Amino acid sequence: MSDARTEMLSRIRTALGGSAPEPAEVPRVYRSVGEHGAGSDAVLELLVDRLVDYKAHVHRVSAAELPALLAELLLPGAPKADPGRSAEGQVVGSSDYRSPDILPTTRRAARSVVVPSGIDRAWVAGLAGVEVFRDSREAPLSAVELDGIDAVVTAARVAVAETGTIVLDGAPDQGRRAISLVPDVHVCVVRTSQVVQTVPEAVRLLDADPGRPLTWISGPSATSDIELDRVEGVHGPRTLHVALVS
Repeated sequence: MSDARTEMLSRIRTALGGSAPEPAEVPRVYRSVGEHGAGSDAVLELLVDRLVDYKAHVHRVSAAELPALLAELLLPGAPKADPGRSAEGQVVGSSDYRSPDILPTTRRAARSVVVPSGIDRAWVAGLAGVEVFRDSREAPLSAVELDGIDAVVTAARVAVAETGTIVLDGAPDQGRRAISLVPDVHVCVVRTSQVVQTVPEAVRLLDADPGRPLTWISGPSATSDIELDRVEGVHGPRTLHVALVS
């Protein structure tokens, strides 16, 4: 507070015959952790509910089934991932968690896919016939090159169940922010152990690498004009697939 303002307020208080008010005590007991552990059934169910509400496509698969799922999503006509059961006994596959109000995914085959340099190569090993580009900070693709690529596959740093938000922090398996914004289809791989309940839990994890750029994703890109007409794909991918890997 400036000296002039302090002096002015002091004179007003003196004129009113009152004393300086005591500063109000602000309660600082914030909720810093959820009731459910990371990766628990309750947390995963909540995340799926939020993502589906945001019109994302959610798929539950095991690690072994992930390459088949990616082929199913990016190569229409490829054999579907086996809808068996995960290690936790939950039904897995690509259709069990799809909301009926979500429009069918554009099933046009991807001619090209960009992946960050640190991604597990086995994930995209089944994309026969698709040109796979690798992007890194040392050898980045140009904006024009990214604009010509159909889809992107990345990992994630953490997911927040209560907000349905997935966070990428630019690690080698997540890549530059640009690759997750330009292609029209984003397939994001999230391990169930990476799903926490609350934002404070996620922020504590992200604080381990405070210098990394963060991309917070809550569903596919969408916005509305003044008449609430929904427009998709203005600021990022129109289609978001989330592969929850047990």
